[in-house]
Amino acid sequence: MFPASRYACKAHRCIRALTTLQTDSAAPQLYTSIHRRTCSSVSTPRITTHYTIHPRDKDPRWEGIEMERFADEADVVIVGGGPAGLSAAIRLKQLANEQEKELRVCLVEKAPQIGTHTLSGACLEPSSLIELFPDWKERGAPLNTPVTEDVFSIFTEKHRIPVPILPGLPMQNHGNYIVRLGNLVRWLGEQAEELGVEIYPGYAAAEVLFHEDGSVKGIATNDVGIAKDGSPKDVFERGMELHAKVTLFGEGCHGHLAKQLYKQFNLRENCEPQTYAIGLKELWMIDEKKWRPGRAEHSVGWPLDRHTYGGSFLYHLNEGEPLVALGLVVGLDYSNPYLSPFREFQRWKHHPFVASTLEGGQRIAYGARALNEGGFQCIPKLTFPGGLLIGCSPGFMNVPKIKGTHTAMKSGMLAAEAIFPKVTAENLDSETAGIHVPEYSESLKNSSVWKELHAVRNIRPSFHNYFGLYGGMVYTGIFYWMLRGKEPWTLKHRGMDANQLKPAKDCKPIEYPKPDGKISFDLLSSVALSGTNHEGDQPPHLTLKDDSVPVARNLAIYDGPEQRFCPAGVYEYVPVETGDGMRLQINAQNCVHCKTCDIKDPSQNINWVVPEGGGGPAYNGM
Repeated sequence: MFPASRYACKAHRCIRALTTLQTDSAAPQLYTSIHRRTCSSVSTPRITTHYTIHPRDKDPRWEGIEMERFADEADVVIVGGGPAGLSAAIRLKQLANEQEKELRVCLVEKAPQIGTHTLSGACLEPSSLIELFPDWKERGAPLNTPVTEDVFSIFTEKHRIPVPILPGLPMQNHGNYIVRLGNLVRWLGEQAEELGVEIYPGYAAAEVLFHEDGSVKGIATNDVGIAKDGSPKDVFERGMELHAKVTLFGEGCHGHLAKQLYKQFNLRENCEPQTYAIGLKELWMIDEKKWRPGRAEHSVGWPLDRHTYGGSFLYHLNEGEPLVALGLVVGLDYSNPYLSPFREFQRWKHHPFVASTLEGGQRIAYGARALNEGGFQCIPKLTFPGGLLIGCSPGFMNVPKIKGTHTAMKSGMLAAEAIFPKVTAENLDSETAGIHVPEYSESLKNSSVWKELHAVRNIRPSFHNYFGLYGGMVYTGIFYWMLRGKEPWTLKHRGMDANQLKPAKDCKPIEYPKPDGKISFDLLSSVALSGTNHEGDQPPHLTLKDDSVPVARNLAIYDGPEQRFCPAGVYEYVPVETGDGMRLQINAQNCVHCKTCDIKDPSQNINWVVPEGGGGPAYNGM
C-alpha cells in the first residue's frame, strides 16, 4: 500500500542498526478466540509477560544477557512525529538557519513511516500552517479541499432536524480545509528533513531517562528480540539512548511517557483529570453522482442518547475521485458498560441521511483514535527540568470546533521559540543538568491557543445536566454565541472517564443490529482495513498490573466492558480450557494504538506501552 519510506531508508548517523523482526507476511494478523493461549494456572492465567510488570533483573532467563545501551547526544530530542512534533522541529531548524547556528534536532516516531499512525477527521484550520510556511501552496502542501458548504443536523432515528450555523459559532468552517491528516503529516516530515531535522521512524520511545539531579536527560528506544513469554531471543538487541539538553514530548493523546512525567513531576496537581472521546473513522469511495466536494456535514443525536456526548462528521474530499471521510466521536465519560462505540458507529451509517450517500459505495479504510476533550480545565503544567509537553499529549483540542491540529502545531512552534535561545546559548547558567524552560508556559498563555480554549471552556462540561445534549446546545447558543466565553464562571467535568461506568446490573443491555456487509460491517473485517500488524512473538504491549482483576472485577461487575469499548477486538473473555470459568484473552496484534483501553478501564489496571517499533496500524492518509 505504501511506497518505500525515504526516511526509513536513510542511513541515520545517530542510531545503530537494530535487528528488525518481521512477520512472515505483511498481511495483518487478526486474532480471535480460536487462537487461544495455554494458561499457566486455572485460577489466574498468566497474561502479562512484559518487563515493565515482571522486571528482568529477577528473571533467571536474563542472566548473562548484555544490557548496555549505546548512547548519542543531540541538542533537542522530540518524541512523536505528529503535527506538534514536526512543527517544533521545523521551527527550530528555521531559527537555526536564520541565525546561522548549529543545532542538532532528532525526532523519533513509533510508526514505520511518518504519517502512518496519524488519524483525524479532519477539517483543518490553516492558521498555524500559514504561520509556519507562508508559501505552503507553492511548496505543495496537500490541502486540496476548501470547505464550500456547512451542514449541521440533529438526528432522530429516522429523521433529520437541520440546524442553522450562525456566524461565530464553533462549527462554522469558512476558510478551513478538509484534509487527510496523514498526508499532511507526511508532507511536514519532508519539509523538516529538507531543513536538516533527523527523523527516525520505526523507533518507539519506551523510557524517559533522568539525570542524577532528577531532570530529564532524554529517552531510550525500545528493546527488540523479546519472545512472547518475556524471554530473550537469540536476536535480542538493546534499545539506544538519545540524550538532549531539552526533550519535547509530543506523543499524541494519552501518551504513555507523558503519563510517567505527570507522576514524576506532579504536573496534574492544579488541573482537572483529562476527559476523552474515541473517534472512529472510515474512508469510502462513493457514487460520483452523490459526491459534493467541499461539503462538511456534522450531526448530533441518534444513535446516542441525550446523556452520551458525541457527534458525527461526513466530509466530501476533492482529490480527483469521489472520496468521503466519515466518522463518529463518542465521549468516554459514558455510563452504560454495554455501549460499544464501534457498533454505534456502524448503526449511525444506517440513518437515511447518511445511508443515502453511502449506498452503492465501497469502504476502503478504517481506524480509530482517542482524543482529548477536557480543554482548558485539564491542561497540566507543561514544563519541567529537561523537558516540556506539546500538542495533544497535554491536550489543546478545541472540542466544539472538533479541531486540534492548528493548536497542536502552534504549541510546537511556541515551544521551539522558547527553547531555542537556551539550547544555543554558549554560557547558559542552568540550575539543573536538563534545561528548564518555563518561558514556554508563559508564551502559550499569551497566545491564540490559550485565548481560544478559554473561550470554549464551558461548552463540553455544560452537557452534564438533566437535559444532556439539548441543555448543552442551549448553553452554547446563549453563552458562547453572545458572550464568547466571557461568563465569569468555569464549569467542571465529571472526573475520570474510568470512574463513570455503572455496574452492569444497573444498566440495560444494548441490542445492536447485525451488520449487513454493505453499509455496516463486523469488527475484524474493519480492523483488516487498518493494515494493523505487529510482530507476533513479543510480549503483549497491553499490560495488566494484576492479571486477576479483569475476571474478578471487570467481568464480575461491569460484564467485561473492554470487549466493547476497544475498537479493534483486542480483548475477549473466553472459557478457561478446563471449562470452569472465564479468562481474559488479549489479542495484541489487533491493536490500533487508540489508547481507549488505558483510559476507560474501570479498574485502571491496563497500562498501554509501546510495542516493537514499526508495529501498529498502517493508515494511508487517514
